[in-house]
Amino acid sequence: MTGLAMSALPLDITTMRAATERVLGRGAGPLSDEGLETLRLQLRGHLQLLHPEVERAASLLPRGDDLRERALTGAGEARMKLRLGPGDTHFVRVAVVQKLARSVRALCDDYESLSGEGAS
Repeated sequence: MTGLAMSALPLDITTMRAATERVLGRGAGPLSDEGLETLRLQLRGHLQLLHPEVERAASLLPRGDDLRERALTGAGEARMKLRLGPGDTHFVRVAVVQKLARSVRALCDDYESLSGEGAS
């Protein structure tokens, strides 16, 4: 599949993936509450940039296309995750950041597939 036209300014997928690895990567260490909040805000920002780009590019594919359906579903889930609050306990804050990171990771994969760059 050839890449679909993406926005004029490319997203920094490398930075987005690095943020997800801070919480989901092998050997990811525990984060302080302050570190979790910083990462939560960073991941939310990544989702706010990613989900409209993925939705726009996916909508150009024909209905029923597997990539289109997966990408649109992931973008919809990302919008829902943007409604999550920070959490009242450390355990909940970790869970929120993990959910955001998984969503960023999935949308990075979809973005790369849609743009023809291939997953890294």
